[in-house]
Amino acid sequence: MDNSNQLNDEECVALQEQVERLKLEHRDLDDVIHQISLDGYIDQLQLKRLKKRKLLLKDRIEKLKSRLLPDILA
Repeated sequence: MDNSNQLNDEECVALQEQVERLKLEHRDLDDVIHQISLDGYIDQLQLKRLKKRKLLLKDRIEKLKSRLLPDILA
C-alpha cells in the first residue's frame, strides 16, 4: 500500500486548524450577508460577491475535509 498520500499528525492538525478558520470566515460572511439583506438599500453587486466568496469557502472546506477523511478512517 502506498503511504505517500497519507498525512502525518502535524499535517492533519494544520489542515483541521485551516478548516476551522475557514468555517469561521464562512459564518462571518453569512452574518454580513444577513445584515446587508436587512438594509433598506441592497448593493446587489456586493451581495453577489459575498455569496460567491462564501461558496468558494464552502468548496475549500469540503476539499480540505476530504483530504482529512482517509487519514481519520485509517
